[in-house]
Amino acid sequence: MPDKDMLRERGRSLEEDYFRKKDRELIEKMRRAAGAAQDREQLARNSGLDDPALLQELEDLGFTAETIVLLPLVPVVRMAWAEGGITNAERDLLVRLARSRGIAEGSEADRQLTAWMASQPDETVFVRAARLMRAMLDSRSPETSDLSADDLVEYCERIAAASGGIFGIGRVSAEEKKLLASIADDLKARQS
Repeated sequence: MPDKDMLRERGRSLEEDYFRKKDRELIEKMRRAAGAAQDREQLARNSGLDDPALLQELEDLGFTAETIVLLPLVPVVRMAWAEGGITNAERDLLVRLARSRGIAEGSEADRQLTAWMASQPDETVFVRAARLMRAMLDSRSPETSDLSADDLVEYCERIAAASGGIFGIGRVSAEEKKLLASIADDLKARQS
């Protein structure tokens, strides 16, 4: 009999351990869900977008409440990559623009910008981000309340002119001019 009692007690102990583990897993899952909901609410506040599909698209592109400040810089980054690489002059302009937009050195947004300058984002990122940027401009979000499509196009023009030409001639390549026109059209188009 004592062996049966020990086995029964051992079984009960294993069962209790199992349910304690399941309870911890459930609590952790609930914490993550609550954290994700808070993150999404903050992203909505910072982006000025309340459409769940647009917020999901921002998240799918990797934007967070901390990095949404970078969305207005995406067309400028795209222009910097127009000729296949970012020059030191373009990099300096991008960093100055980032600092003027409140992106602190070493912040999560700064690290993301540095990654984009080191490795060109996929073209689909640029295309999807342009649509989201238009939506933010239309919503007059906190991140874009002091910014217009014309401002962004001007930043792109500065980047395009930063490294090209000799003695100021041909500073903006034909490829850059074409991309600049496309970016201007994308940013100035109205959300339908």
